[in-house]
Amino acid sequence: MMISLSNISRIFIMGDQEVRALNHINLNITAGEYLSVMGPSGSGKSTLLNIIGILDRPTSGTYLLEKRDVTALSEVEQAKVRRERIGFIFQSFHLVPRLTAAENIELPLILEGLSLQERKARVAAVLEETDLTDRASHRPAELSGGQRQRVAIARATILKPAVLLADEPTGNLDHKTGAEVVALLEKLHHGGTTVIVVTHDRELGGRAHRKVQMRDGEIIEDKST
Repeated sequence: MMISLSNISRIFIMGDQEVRALNHINLNITAGEYLSVMGPSGSGKSTLLNIIGILDRPTSGTYLLEKRDVTALSEVEQAKVRRERIGFIFQSFHLVPRLTAAENIELPLILEGLSLQERKARVAAVLEETDLTDRASHRPAELSGGQRQRVAIARATILKPAVLLADEPTGNLDHKTGAEVVALLEKLHHGGTTVIVVTHDRELGGRAHRKVQMRDGEIIEDKST
């Protein structure tokens, strides 16, 4: 099992109020799955994504990633696992404005300590895979929304993570451009990457092979097609 969440709860304290964002979540995800997480605002889906992405710690429960209890790791150890095993794609891209497309994609390789020669070779390969070779020297402000999201996907997958987490990946894109981004995500899935998409878009969510519905911090439906 790649991901195993056991009795996961996440409680936030707001003033004198206790807000239970996740309530005893149990979820197992095998390697290579393509899964969508859907639900209304406040259902807990983004909190669930943050837990899976090790961006947040659960208040209680256990999270095993590739059989390793990541909830017991230090922040430094968690950061290493997050960098090496998890890729992130966000609605607002989160690219560094002053860096070119190629330099944005190269960032994880620099943090990983790869040599300049290896970095350049890997960036060139992923630029070609994502049809961005002719945009390599352009900064984010010079790219279309779809191109920026493709740069973000290339950066997220350059280290070949075990799991790719996408939070509303088509939210800022028109339908045609969004379809191109979805096609790229599905190409990665067909290549063996585990893909988890959080979305309000029922069309996008419906394309996943497994669909999880959330409401009030709980999973109310989990079905495969």
